[in-house]
Amino acid sequence: MTSSHDGDRPDPTDGAPARGYLLDNARAEAGERFVWLAELFDGVTRGHFGRLGIGAGSRCWEVGAGGPGIPEALAAAVGPTGYVLATDIDPSWLKDGEGYEVRRHDVVADPAPEPGTFDLVHARLVLVHLPDRARALATMVAALRPGGWLLIEDADTALQPLACLDDSGPAQRRANRLRGGVRELLSGRGADLSFGRTLPRILREAGLVDVAAAGTFPVGGPACNRLEAATIRHVRGELLAARLADDAEIDAHLASIEAGELDLTLAPLISAWGRRPIEG
Repeated sequence: MTSSHDGDRPDPTDGAPARGYLLDNARAEAGERFVWLAELFDGVTRGHFGRLGIGAGSRCWEVGAGGPGIPEALAAAVGPTGYVLATDIDPSWLKDGEGYEVRRHDVVADPAPEPGTFDLVHARLVLVHLPDRARALATMVAALRPGGWLLIEDADTALQPLACLDDSGPAQRRANRLRGGVRELLSGRGADLSFGRTLPRILREAGLVDVAAAGTFPVGGPACNRLEAATIRHVRGELLAARLADDAEIDAHLASIEAGELDLTLAPLISAWGRRPIEG
């Protein structure tokens, strides 16, 4: 569900900022994360597609697709008379030939594919991670036909930074410390932890009209637990290298998740949409 921007692993000895997307697609845990993100948010995203009138014959671009869930949903919605393009800088988790086209594409560095032709451009949990998110947004707007919709969905981890809202014991406090460590790593890679709340404003500033937004806030349950475990395994090396946690702390947290001792939650997902004006 995210673009993958590979970069150097952090070296705690040189003091230089780490580069590249922290939760890159190259690791096995990325596939697990896609499964549980889909479980948590795909229904929400599909609801927005319906609200924006995406259906038979629509042309859609899924940016930073990550896994196949949303491209498959779009392909089902638009049918054989429509078109779905799914792009990612690392498209290895996508399945070309499943009703959508797959291309390798960097939304920051590459021009918009087929500019001015798409009824919908959608990105979920992509812009928040990109230091040059303004350029990426301009590329997506350029791809819209007049009257076409841009739908951006991004987290706001500063709005709700905790892993456990009920900070009631040692295991919960440990979970919150580790979540703080992950937030620190993300920030060091250029993520804007307060980005979600800005989406309506930046869509208006991009010249879109009929802008609106909604929020989703999962609180607890198996999908949140499995996503947390996959995320911690994914970034374990970075947490250790940056001395934000040690092996014993990480192992104890993963054991608490497996034992069902925690009510884990996520940051709010802000979904915002706006339409390119019809000229004349």
